[in-house]
Amino acid sequence: MSTPVSKDEAFLQFLLRMGDNTLILGHRVSEWCGHAPALEEDIALANTALDMIGQTQMWLGLAAEVQGEGKSADDLAFLRDAWDFRNVLLVEVPNHDFGRTLMRQFLFDAWHSIQLGRLMKSSDERVAAIAGKASKEAAYHLERSADTVVSLGDGTEESHRRMQEALDYLWPYAGEMFQSDDVDAAMVMAGIAPDPAALREEYDALVTRILTDATLTIPESRFAHKGGRNGAMHTEHLGHLLTQMQWLQRAYPGAKW
Repeated sequence: MSTPVSKDEAFLQFLLRMGDNTLILGHRVSEWCGHAPALEEDIALANTALDMIGQTQMWLGLAAEVQGEGKSADDLAFLRDAWDFRNVLLVEVPNHDFGRTLMRQFLFDAWHSIQLGRLMKSSDERVAAIAGKASKEAAYHLERSADTVVSLGDGTEESHRRMQEALDYLWPYAGEMFQSDDVDAAMVMAGIAPDPAALREEYDALVTRILTDATLTIPESRFAHKGGRNGAMHTEHLGHLLTQMQWLQRAYPGAKW
């Protein structure tokens, strides 16, 4: 039998999950800087990445405070190894092409906007305050990614094909965002965060509406990759990502600008 998780440890794990999601996806999106298919998209993706890194600073900053070991958000971002990260696998999947990048963003944004809306009512005032700030950015991210998915899905034959392929590939990763465990149960009991499973119905309704407008077909399979939220298993891509993201701090420990 597993040992019940304490409220303090559960709270830390919850904060790491929120911060790691935005950190890893923010880094992934930043990889498009200077490489996007159009200048407007290059700027838009860079701004999205900056928004998500800013949210990471708040989540991991609070996580470091709760941990109580004198660490900072930077320490948690740059000095942990892959098995210490608690992000969902969806956000560490490589960009591939522009269509997959925007489909991944949309699938995450839909969940993120719903999650933050619930967290604005959190019993923990610090969580509610962070969610209040982040929700405005998340709403814009969702509007933009949804519009782009519709434009590409209901665009040319080539763009439609690529968006359907992106959806088929990424859909099995979406289910992990709604899996519940002991950490989630503790957060629900404390009134800090919602049960992830309780968000699925609203998510499905939102995603179905947008993907229908995009003339895309949602895969019937309910299979879901898992392991990222509890650190049990990450894809091979996370380690490669961290070698890029953490290189400077690892090469020059404690370096300051």
